[in-house]
Amino acid sequence: MRKTSRLKHLINSRNLEFLMEAHNGLSSKIVEETGFKGIWASGLSISAGLGVRDNNEASWTQILDVLEFMSDATSIPILLDGDTGYGNFNNARRLVAKLEQRNIAGVCIEDKLFPKTNSFINGQAQPLADIDEFCGKIKAMKDTQTDEDFMVVARVESFIAGWGLEETLRRAEAYHQAGVDAVLIHSHRSDISEIESFMKEWQGRLPVVIVPTKYYATPTKRFVDMGISVAIWANHNLRTSIAAMQKISKQIFQEERIANAESEIASLEEVFRLQRAEELQEAEQKYLPSGNRGS
Repeated sequence: MRKTSRLKHLINSRNLEFLMEAHNGLSSKIVEETGFKGIWASGLSISAGLGVRDNNEASWTQILDVLEFMSDATSIPILLDGDTGYGNFNNARRLVAKLEQRNIAGVCIEDKLFPKTNSFINGQAQPLADIDEFCGKIKAMKDTQTDEDFMVVARVESFIAGWGLEETLRRAEAYHQAGVDAVLIHSHRSDISEIESFMKEWQGRLPVVIVPTKYYATPTKRFVDMGISVAIWANHNLRTSIAAMQKISKQIFQEERIANAESEIASLEEVFRLQRAEELQEAEQKYLPSGNRGS
């Protein structure tokens, strides 16, 4: 089954499904080996991994370079956090074409202005996109895709911006009519009240995706009971790696030795396994003259 078809199946599943964040080829491989059925290519995490802010400081072509490694390293579908589509309808439809070339299964775009600001940084001060302009962007993306199963998800930011339920419903329905495949309803509250109010009124018109970063204490069963289609664990591999690197760097700096660190980190053999070093050795046996092996 194609990656696009697998993502479409996940989003339209009758069961609650999960996507796990990854931000490079290595983390993507780990996500797949863990058992997740799909990957969230987080804009926050990819930009942080590149050492820049989540404000479109990394160009969309630089994001594509990272995605290519992620796609090559895995067999499960990737849904890209595509920010605002990196510009107007023309940028967004070109993005779709380039994502399909790299075997990326879908993209999520948010109804804010380019360049974007992360939703959890002063969210209520962030202006939203004009609805008609955003609908045109959706239509251009859907018209551009050549794989009928490529998924376009519209991320509705009106709760984040403080506009409330009525505006959230208005925007979600407009994007539905424009042809989007699912809506992602975002909230920065620590409880699930905004998501719950939306689900009661939405009545299953399209699959709903959520990102429970702020309301992490909510039991997963609540998502099931509300009829949520997909929950995204959106940045936890990045945050884990930051904490681990800070801890081990501090330890080695203070001790000026690595002996005590060895028991707390992955072995070199595990690094080589994830890199598929053994496959290269086998290929060298098959394809290289004996005198050139292991060079």
